[in-house]
Amino acid sequence: MSMNLNNLENLKSEMKALGFSKELQEKMEENMKSNLPEFILKDQINGHKGQIDLNLYFKQSGQSENYYLNKYDVALNEGKPLEAGQKYLVISPSDTPGKNNVFKRENVAEAIEVFKKHTVNAELAVGKDAAHKTKLATMEEGKINYVDKEFGRTFRNPPLPQTIWVERGKGFTASQSVNLIEGRAVYREDMLTQGGLPYKAWMKLDLDGPRDRHMNFNMNQYHDPSYGFNLKEVLDKFNIKELENPKDREKLEAQLKNGDRPSITVEKNGEQVKLQVEAVPRYSQLNMFAANGRAEKREQFLKEPSLNKAITKSKGKEVSNSQGLGV
Repeated sequence: MSMNLNNLENLKSEMKALGFSKELQEKMEENMKSNLPEFILKDQINGHKGQIDLNLYFKQSGQSENYYLNKYDVALNEGKPLEAGQKYLVISPSDTPGKNNVFKRENVAEAIEVFKKHTVNAELAVGKDAAHKTKLATMEEGKINYVDKEFGRTFRNPPLPQTIWVERGKGFTASQSVNLIEGRAVYREDMLTQGGLPYKAWMKLDLDGPRDRHMNFNMNQYHDPSYGFNLKEVLDKFNIKELENPKDREKLEAQLKNGDRPSITVEKNGEQVKLQVEAVPRYSQLNMFAANGRAEKREQFLKEPSLNKAITKSKGKEVSNSQGLGV
């Protein structure tokens, strides 16, 4: 029993280090008390491009009662995120006249899979319950006869997961994984080569390339300092108000290295405006966006417009390499 409690505390520490919520840690404890050989925890995070579904995989050791978290999945659903209290609902007639079976899912890909397996009349919807729902798709006698227009892309191409490998709480955190699956770069200082040598690099999923044999995207690496992307120097080329205060600057740099899209203050047409910014190490550059997600021309915020010519080209070919990575 003492060892089980130690195992519980260790896993809680690992989940905290990886950025998973306290609520998810409590769900883990409940499952561990049931002594299941393995279990999956699910969570959802709203990102800039949609809802990110997470599946955390826990497995009990074959030699002891201890559990381990060795991997989790992230999948980007570019459709409308679930609102608080909502779930995806798969509704079909039950054997009892006048009654329906209702299957509830938080993961859109799982909901679509359950819906498509039906061979009778069924409805896929979203809502708090069957009485308060919005219809997404229907089928009659096993044949799909309606799909909501805005939901069509997600229905035809459900999001595929990206596996994130971890070891004793070490690996990409939940927020970093969300940023990676949304296409942003993350800076890691704790990478190791196959030979065990440490190195630093910006990491970015190759979302435009093919998936590997495990159906994961490959990872592009931009080694620091050899690749040549210096975040401090690039930031200094722009008129960003947060750079004037050392603490604000430190916070901004940390957010960019985490792959976030933080808010910045710049001057446009003589007025101070808020934009969002992200790091683009491949081109030694920054991307800027308005609050509605529309891209802004970064050149207008340069201290010296002529500098733009020097920072719009790639400094070399990135290296695609998955060895030693949590992917």
